[in-house]
Amino acid sequence: MEFKDKKGIYLQIAENLMDRFLEDVSGEFSSNDSDEDPRIPSIRETAEDLGVNPNTVMRSYSFLQELGIIYNRRGIGFFLSADGRKKAVNWKKDEFIRVELPEVFKTMRLLDMKPDDLMVLYSEYNSKEEKNEVK
Repeated sequence: MEFKDKKGIYLQIAENLMDRFLEDVSGEFSSNDSDEDPRIPSIRETAEDLGVNPNTVMRSYSFLQELGIIYNRRGIGFFLSADGRKKAVNWKKDEFIRVELPEVFKTMRLLDMKPDDLMVLYSEYNSKEEKNEVK
């Protein structure tokens, strides 16, 4: 994972985890037991994987807990909440609308692009993604 300067590392880690929860192509965050929420990697495991201080990861996990996306079972570990994916989508959508979309609109205005131009590009992007998923 490459970190950017504009946003705190703990937030970037939290967003990366949310992306992994939402994509979950490998089934890493799917529970084998329907009564059990999926377990997520420990703070130490995540810190080692990313090469960051465990305190930074703890801050990320605390942030995700505050949002209700994950929860801690003392002595057992962290788990994805039953509605964690839905909460992650809602948070990411709000963040996109609040932070990223205004930048997109500003760039479109500077480049004299119209929403129709963007729709064409979006359709092309989706077509490429669908072809990649089939492979």
